[in-house]
Amino acid sequence: MPEVSTQADQDSLERYLGNTIRELRSRHGLTIAEVAEQVGISRGMLSKIENAQTATSLETIGKLASALGVSLSTLFRDYNMPDGSAQLVKSDEGMEVVRRGTKRGHTYHLLAYDRGSIKRFEPFLITMDDASEVFPTFEHPGIEFIHVLAGKLEYRHGQSTYLLEPGDSLTFAGDIPHGPEKLIELPIRFLAIIYYSNGAIDLQ
Repeated sequence: MPEVSTQADQDSLERYLGNTIRELRSRHGLTIAEVAEQVGISRGMLSKIENAQTATSLETIGKLASALGVSLSTLFRDYNMPDGSAQLVKSDEGMEVVRRGTKRGHTYHLLAYDRGSIKRFEPFLITMDDASEVFPTFEHPGIEFIHVLAGKLEYRHGQSTYLLEPGDSLTFAGDIPHGPEKLIELPIRFLAIIYYSNGAIDLQ
């Protein structure tokens, strides 16, 4: 069953349209009189449209869009756009965390933090700068993806080892023993993203 448009929806649309038209007109340095003349409406009508004091026809809106140098789709592009909920972690602001095997010369920075009790993925920036360090193997649920940013290392997954250099990526099942086997060129920096597929881990 189609949704019934409410007066609040109509008012919201008119406010959005008026603000967008005013902003585009100002951006192009056009006066109300100049735009009104191109569209074929009075200055008073355009002023009412910009101030959400009147509704107007789709034909007039199309002419306004053309006069302002945009398409109809561009004019309505941001209408009803959902609010974003992105999480920004600036450079060098990732939370340093301690994991099993984290020792001198081996640091983890967590680049995003799941809100709530469910952990769906973990992105780490890992730095290694001590060639004498011996690392344990890791096992965990989910899929892990690593991408090398700097340095060179051999990385073990199960019975196989892989030579990884800058730009190389490796994806593997996390429940098979894995970890750095040999550090060849230091410092080594790589992204490691663990995705907990088939359901997330409950932290409670």
